[in-house]
Formats: sequence, structure tokens, C-alpha cells
Amino acid sequence: MQKVEKLFPGFFYHIYHRGNNRENIFFEEMNYRYFFDLWVKYIIPIAETYAYCLMRNHFHFLIKIRESIDTSEVLKTSEVSIHTYISKQFSNMFNAYAKAINKKYNRTGSLFQTRFGRKRITSDPYLLNLIHYIHFNPQKHGFVEDFREYPYSSYHSFLTNKKTNIAREAVIDLFGDVCEFIDFHDRENDYKNIQILIEQDNF
Repeated sequence: MQKVEKLFPGFFYHIYHRGNNRENIFFEEMNYRYFFDLWVKYIIPIAETYAYCLMRNHFHFLIKIRESIDTSEVLKTSEVSIHTYISKQFSNMFNAYAKAINKKYNRTGSLFQTRFGRKRITSDPYLLNLIHYIHFNPQKHGFVEDFREYPYSSYHSFLTNKKTNIAREAVIDLFGDVCEFIDFHDRENDYKNIQILIEQDNF
């Protein structure tokens, strides 16, 4: 049995999940909106979002677990560890989404595969290339001819000043400025240097 990566404050992670048997988890636009509503409720309090992409049957997120997390209401009444609490927040969100989808579309059974994937990121080059990988994913899988046209990724959040839950300034600082961010995304990337982060990402 493969060891499960624990989620700890202050660290970056690639979070990914897919539909059971590679079936769709998003069926219409309102599903994407509802998913983000749940993300704001369950995940924003515990993690900063650096990049994301939602596709019909899977999704990717790059997050940084917050250094300070308010667990007072939970930990004072239980023996739950901090990394268990963090992981549980993700599980609770995915379970809430699955229950809502099953109810709306009168379906039964598991919406997601058994366990969501998580990989710790250990260097800035990994971060940059993973951001590229996440944004490029819709083009990789043939959902669009140009990833810049895809509506359910964080790419365009970095090209505007509109309010966002993305850690926009922190990400742009990684690249230097917006022009470097765009230029980096315009380059081809074979992702060989981040295979350890995406080796199980076979969607």
C-alpha cells in the first residue's frame, strides 16, 4: 500500500483528484461554481491557492498550507493531529460536492476515486513548472486547442486586477512580473524535472 503524503502548515502541495473510473465530475457550468463555493468554505481557511485547473473528469491545485490555522473548535474536543485535520478538510469538501452531485443528477455510487492525490513541492523551479503544467492541462488533454482559452483555470486571474482568491502577488513574484509569467507560459515544457510531482497524474 502506497504511503499517503501528510499535509503540514507552511508547505506547498500539488493536490489532484479524478472521477471514479475516470468518469466526469463536472457536468455543467453551475457545478464548477458550486465546487469553488465549497473550496472557499473548506480550503481557503487552511491554504493559499497558487494555481488550479478544473476539467470534466479531474482537477489540479497548487496550494500552500497556511502557517497559522484556527483549529481551536476541533482540537479542543478531540485528539486530531494538525495534518489529519488539514486532510479532513479536503475530504469533507469532496464528500460535500459528491453528495450534492449525486442528489442533483440522481446518481449513486462514488463520484471520486478512493483517495485524492497530494505531492509535496520542495523547490521554486518545481513551483514554476507545476504552475505551467496545471494551466497547460486542458490543452494537453485536448479540451481546447489553446490553454489560454480555457475558462476553468487560474491563468487569467493573473492577468487582471479583479478580486480573486488566488495568491496572485505571491505567484507573480515567483516569476518576477506579469510579463515573465506570460513569457514562461508561452514556452514549451516537457515537465521532465517535475515527474516526481506528476508521475501518478495519468488521467
